[in-house]
Amino acid sequence: MTAPGPDPRVVDRLRCPVCGEGLTTATAGTADALRCPRRHSFDIARQGYVNLLTGRSPHGGDTAEMVAARAQFLEAGHYDTISTALAEAAAHHLTTPHAPCSASTDAMDSGRKRCVEVSRAKGADHRVPAVDGTATEAYPLVVEAGAGTGRHLAAVLAAVPAAVGLALDIAKPAVRRAARVHPRVTAALADTWQRLPLADASAALLLNVFAPRNGKEFHRVLAPSGRLLVVTPAADHLTELVDALGLLRVDPAKADRVATSLGEHFTEESTTLHRQELTLSGPEVTTLVGMGPSAWHTDPAGLAARITALGEPVRVTVAVRLGVYRPR
Repeated sequence: MTAPGPDPRVVDRLRCPVCGEGLTTATAGTADALRCPRRHSFDIARQGYVNLLTGRSPHGGDTAEMVAARAQFLEAGHYDTISTALAEAAAHHLTTPHAPCSASTDAMDSGRKRCVEVSRAKGADHRVPAVDGTATEAYPLVVEAGAGTGRHLAAVLAAVPAAVGLALDIAKPAVRRAARVHPRVTAALADTWQRLPLADASAALLLNVFAPRNGKEFHRVLAPSGRLLVVTPAADHLTELVDALGLLRVDPAKADRVATSLGEHFTEESTTLHRQELTLSGPEVTTLVGMGPSAWHTDPAGLAARITALGEPVRVTVAVRLGVYRPR
């Protein structure tokens, strides 16, 4: 079964990764492609995604096994606290202006065991203007850089019915899934370390969840009143598993590195800390490890023995920071 191709409303915002010209959909025989006026052509796969890579990338992204593990874990709802936080922030920033918030807020949703702590940057203007320029011609474009399966992007689109989405990822197994995750998502194979295949100021919102941050390009493609939402692990993210299973630790300087990578082009408007306690089975812990960066560094046999030694159920802390940034 062939998946739907790229949404024309998204194609309008795409640009040729070779020359920067606009792209249109073209058909040659039974094959569809995106082409620019200079006749650079990019195939649309039968799975629905478009390949906008140029040349050979030095890295191929997550493996098919890692993507499958991520899809299984996310579909079980274990990271819905992240999707919900992004959806709420997106709905806030893509609607009419809001009154300024208090300097700090604490909230607890006891039913979901989810704690949220909010801090606002000093002097930040919390009145969010309607997104302008090319990003709001009838619909806002939400781009997720390093989208993986696209589940978080789908949650944002569900919260903002007028929006369309673009999922960018370097891994073919990821974009194959992202192309089917939501009717308003277009998926493209692209290297987000390179120039993004988008027009200047074409995006109303850009999502970046546990993924590389290309500050210069993020700034270029965001509308002047757009927002960048960045999710990074907090110090105690998955802390119960780090020592027990020998997983990679969160870099103590993570926040500083994020600030350095974005500071030239963005101002942090707010930071929210989201925590949730998960209760997992042994197989679910295996899936969790298999979907993340530790999958590249663990011995499967030794990992299985350590997970068995944990017993069941396994209580695990999800702790992430959501930073909201506005372009300078």
